[in-house]
This record gives sequence, C-alpha cells and structure tokens, in this order.
Amino acid sequence: MFVPRKGEPWLLGGPESEPFALQSSAVTKIRCFPVFMVPEEEYPNAHIIGFADLYKEMSEMGLPLKRIGVVGTNTIPHQVYLDFQAGFAGVELVDITGDYEAMRAYKSDWERENMLKAVGLCDLAYDAMKAKIVPGAFEYEVAAAGEAVCRANGATNFAYSTIVGSGERANAVVPTATNRQMQPGELVMIGIAPRFNGYAGTFGDTLPVSGEYTADQKECMKHLREVMHLTKAMLKPGVSGKEIDVPGREYYKKHDLFKYLVCPFAHTIGLMEAELPFYGPNSEDVLAPGMTVMVDVSFFGHPKFNGARIETGYIITDTGCKPMSPKMDAYFAQSL
Repeated sequence: MFVPRKGEPWLLGGPESEPFALQSSAVTKIRCFPVFMVPEEEYPNAHIIGFADLYKEMSEMGLPLKRIGVVGTNTIPHQVYLDFQAGFAGVELVDITGDYEAMRAYKSDWERENMLKAVGLCDLAYDAMKAKIVPGAFEYEVAAAGEAVCRANGATNFAYSTIVGSGERANAVVPTATNRQMQPGELVMIGIAPRFNGYAGTFGDTLPVSGEYTADQKECMKHLREVMHLTKAMLKPGVSGKEIDVPGREYYKKHDLFKYLVCPFAHTIGLMEAELPFYGPNSEDVLAPGMTVMVDVSFFGHPKFNGARIETGYIITDTGCKPMSPKMDAYFAQSL
C-alpha cells in the first residue's frame, strides 16, 4: 500500500491479485510488480512495471517524493526492499514501523464493533467445539465444528490455524488439530480465532476429554483462573505492561509453575489474535481507553498436565475494563 500525503492511495502487488483487489478493495488504483509475482509464472496480458516506473508516473502526476515512511521493515522480503530502494533512488526512506504499530494499538469504534462480532462467533464456536470433545473423537473433528459455525455466521477467515491439542500435544503451545484421537482422562487445549471484516476474536480453554476434571486437573485449572483474575484486575488506564505481569508471575512462583511459563499473561488483539503491544515483564507500554487486550494465561511442559491455556479479551475503559465476551468472562469467574 502506497499512501501519498495528498491524493488516492495505491495498491502495489502482483497480477494475480489485481482482479481480486478490484472486486474487494476500497483502494482501486493498482499497479503490478515483478517482485510480487509467482516465480517463473508468465502473465502475457498483465501490465507489469518496476518501482522506477512508478516513481516516474508519480512524478509526472505532480507528486513530489522526498521522504517515504516504510512500515514493516522487519518482515519485508529483502529483494522487495532492494528493488523499492533502487526504484526510488534519491528519496529518503524512513522506518516508521514503531510509530505505526503504536497508533494501531488504539482501536476505533468501528474496529471494536467488528472485533465484538468476531468474539460473538467465538462464543458460538466454543459450544460447538466443546460438544465434540469425547474419548475417541479426532482432534480435527473438534476444529471442524468450530470453523463450520464461524463460517456459517459470517467469518471471513481465521487469524491462526484452529488449536486442538490433546494429551502431550498441548505442549506445542499452539498445537493445530491433527488426526490424533483423544483419550479418556486427558486434557485437551482448544482455541479459535475467526475474523469479521478483517478483525479477530479468540478464546482459549483446556477441557477434560472424559467430561469431568479429575481432582488434580481441577486444581490445575484453578491456578489458571486465579492468575486470569489477578491479571484482569490490572487492566486499567495508566498501567504498564511490566506492572500487569507482576501478580501472575508471583503467583506462578509461589505455586511452582514459573519454570513452565512461556508466554506473558496479556497482549493486544486486532487484525491478528496477538499483536503489539505485548504486556510482558519488560514492557513500558501503557494501557489507555480504547485498547483491546487479551488475558492469556498458560504454561507448557508440565510433567503431569502438559500444556494448558485459558484466554478471553477485554476493552480498556476510562476506569478499568469490560469483557469482550461476557459469556467467557463469567465462565472463567466461576468456581470449579
């Protein structure tokens, strides 16, 4: 995407993307470039240009280019960047990724509205997935149930591959569903992230395959819920990431779970299920009204329980936070 200070934005992509963009994008000024093409593929009727051609076209339109802010330098393919740099020779390229991502941490009313719709899909998916969890069922059956109900109710795609990890597979942190059959007495970790109008919702839970937690499994889940409660209480304007993280970490240390901790307990959600800011132990990022935050409590590699996760989201308000899913918020507040 090329956004001039004045005038229309441009989409820069490959020839196979152009027909889709013309149908689906609000931006309809499109140019096609070799760096975005399938290698060795031929497109005889496509108009392919280079970045130098784009620079010339823009100059002839009266768009003076002195500085270009570049977003995503940590993910742009090296060859794309080199070609872009050569094509715009003499123009100063400035990395504005950090400023852009900081701006995106604040969600508009429209963004939050679509995220809440995605979370509504998650509520439906949770019930559908839970109903499929029985001994002998395949992990992919659980995933299919969740994905089907999301698609049937308006999900456009998913922010991550649906998580279903039973038994030791839960140690994989984000175990996508396989053809493994769930066994009696095991725990199974589930999660899904449907998008609505491009914005994601999600949940995470760890459930008993046999339908009821054992006494030990119940104790395990109580630990996760307690840390979720402690972390949720920290979701207030002005609180930094390194402050949010403290109560949960201290709890984990007290109960000998800290050695199994992989992920921080809070992160932002938006276009992706997990995106900046991440509110970890060294984070100086500060909560502000309008931000959308997931409380994501987990551990992995436990000798008895393997991996376990619970997760639900909140919108930061002027005085604290409100749940994105009242259903999941109430569920995790219940005693086991």
